[in-house]
Amino acid sequence: FSYLSLHLLTCYFPLKEVHEPEEAPEEEEKPRIKLTAPKIPEGEKVDFDDIQKKRQNKDLIELQALIDSHFEARRKEEEELVALKERIEKRRAERAEQQRIRAEKEKERQARLAEEKARREEEDAKRKAEDDLKKKKALSSMGASYSSYLAKADQKRGKKQTARETKKKVLAERRKPLNIDHLNEDKLRDKAKELWDWLYQLQTEKYDFTEQIKRKKYEQQEGRSQRQGWRALEVKNQAGWPLVMCQNPAGLLLLPSQTTCVPVPQR
Repeated sequence: FSYLSLHLLTCYFPLKEVHEPEEAPEEEEKPRIKLTAPKIPEGEKVDFDDIQKKRQNKDLIELQALIDSHFEARRKEEEELVALKERIEKRRAERAEQQRIRAEKEKERQARLAEEKARREEEDAKRKAEDDLKKKKALSSMGASYSSYLAKADQKRGKKQTARETKKKVLAERRKPLNIDHLNEDKLRDKAKELWDWLYQLQTEKYDFTEQIKRKKYEQQEGRSQRQGWRALEVKNQAGWPLVMCQNPAGLLLLPSQTTCVPVPQR
């Protein structure tokens, strides 16, 4: 064994110190135990450099395994990333193709709708031209009545145009531009109150006109119902009465005794 081996053995198997007991005058002397150092078994010498090299080799092998596993995982991740990019590009190309096909179909549909619309418009124009031609032929066969019809139509159109122009003129006179940029806060408040009063007056006049129209319509309906309720019945009784008018608001044909009859002068 080397000196280092001996040192390790002494560390693991320390020698016990023996203290000699003090002599007691009263007790007898005890036999002393002789301690000897343990014998070191004979064998091969321990080479610590070899152990350290083996440990270093083991650590290097483990480190190399970790490096290999790291690069293998990284290679797999790169392959997965490449596959993912390929799938994304493929999906993008498929989506672009689908959009192109959809755009072509939409373009064809719009073109078809435009053709159908143009065809319908052409048919409508043709039908309208044929109808106008038929009307002109029919009216031309009527002779002088055609010119009077055209004159009446032009007159009616002129009246409508005149009424429309008059309405626009009246509205333009009433609808004056509101110039309030130069007004301060008090004048704006007064202007707002003035506009509010004017609007209130317009609403009141509108309500009054509406009520008058309703009242006139009601009076017309009442007069029409009364005129319908009065029916002239020519009745001649045994005494030779003249023509009479019998009041029958319900519109029923009643006997002279069931109605109120008044004499009517002969025409």
